[in-house]
Amino acid sequence: MRRTGTTRRGALTATGAFALGAVLTGCGEPEARTGPGGADARAASLRAGALRAAGARDSASLLSRYEQVAAAHPVTEAGLAPLSATVREHLAALGGRAGAAGGSPAPAPPAGPADARAALRELAAEERRVADGRAAALLTADPELARLLASIAAAGAAHAYLLTELAKETPA
Repeated sequence: MRRTGTTRRGALTATGAFALGAVLTGCGEPEARTGPGGADARAASLRAGALRAAGARDSASLLSRYEQVAAAHPVTEAGLAPLSATVREHLAALGGRAGAAGGSPAPAPPAGPADARAALRELAAEERRVADGRAAALLTADPELARLLASIAAAGAAHAYLLTELAKETPA
């Protein structure tokens, strides 16, 4: 008669197969190699910092453009005030401050057109460009920063629309 049940040889074979499977599976997991706070976490932190700095620079440049248009065309000042206040809040949310982003001054914007309507249309185009850049940055941002960038990009798109409408209403 043949013996039934678990033998010592069968148990050792099953244990070895289980251990080999666990080792092979663990070797393929990047989290197992780097662990919390490893190289992947540092790289993600650097990417997030770079995205925040770029966003702050863009917001500082936009804020400068708003101030330039309002100063050059006083008729637009009342319409631009709430929008520039929002851009200032975006700059603060990204860790920048007015007049400087990441410790370096914002680049001086080019001289705007003499016509208030054209200046508003150019400002709307700049808002659209920055909003599109922020939307593209969502692909590489961590979830928390992605939510912030998405919110700011949506506000920028709304600003572009409002600036276009303000340009239509502004006297020539």
